[in-house]
Amino acid sequence: MSEKELIEFRRNKVAMVFQHYGLMPHRKVLDNAGWGLEVQGVKKPEREARTREVLELVGLGGWEESYPRQLSGGMQQRVGLARALAVDTDIMLMDEPFSGLDPLIRRQMQDELLRLQTELHKTIVFITHDLNEALKLGDRIAIMHDGKVAQIGSPEDIVLRPEDEYVGDFTQDVRLEAILNAGKVMVTPKATVMGHQGPRAALHTIGDSDGDAAWVVDRGQHYIGMLSISNAERALRAGVKRFDEAWDYVDREYQTVEPTTSFDELIPIAMGSDFPIPVTDEKNTLVGEVHRSALAEALAETSTADQDYEANAAENAALAGEAEVTS
Repeated sequence: MSEKELIEFRRNKVAMVFQHYGLMPHRKVLDNAGWGLEVQGVKKPEREARTREVLELVGLGGWEESYPRQLSGGMQQRVGLARALAVDTDIMLMDEPFSGLDPLIRRQMQDELLRLQTELHKTIVFITHDLNEALKLGDRIAIMHDGKVAQIGSPEDIVLRPEDEYVGDFTQDVRLEAILNAGKVMVTPKATVMGHQGPRAALHTIGDSDGDAAWVVDRGQHYIGMLSISNAERALRAGVKRFDEAWDYVDREYQTVEPTTSFDELIPIAMGSDFPIPVTDEKNTLVGEVHRSALAEALAETSTADQDYEANAAENAALAGEAEVTS
């Protein structure tokens, strides 16, 4: 790649977010966030319009005329994030972007990045020394050791199936409940009822599913609430014809989770209910359900995998010791 091509690549293909924000103290938030567009030669009206959009996106609407010194550390990092998003590149390189923040702000920024990713679907290369941060944010993780890639894989692969002793030692203190999520154990919803249907149809659907409840959805499969078999029977006795005219029989406050919800959050919810947990996406579409038995089975399987790794590690250590004695 020539120097000219490299400059073009940096300007238009990759955006960077730095650990120390890289903000210019003499420029206002609007100008800092729009710096990449300015370098690209984007005219001021278009540049400012785009910059205001991304500042709103990262929660900094109304701060456009402020200077960096007037912002907290977390807000300054949001400006850096907005600057990277404004240029709309194919790749974002984030080099320890949250390491300088206190734990609470850091967690909030991680959650913010996950939220933005569901909307923008960027390719993000995120560099961190914090394994928990990598497990939370990464779809795929590369662990480096002595300047080489020791292992590449999903968070589950890295923790449950380490390829060598270094990776196993590196991940041995990770709590399995923190890396497993609803998406790993959810199944297709067994019973759904539409709002315009009545209790007879609901009871038939619930009966066919061998369960005790059904999810009430609209025609677009958007989640509305949970209908227990007992409430469906009550509605039948009361002469209800359609549930969208008798919402009192539907629990519209019944808690939902997302596919990314961790076991840490799922387990208390499951223990507090006799019914499965509905899983919805960012558009509130019902995409699955999680059963308490599936949580228990997944934890049992990962525990077995952990024991197998420890047994293999002990066996390898013993073999290495024998080889050393023999030599």
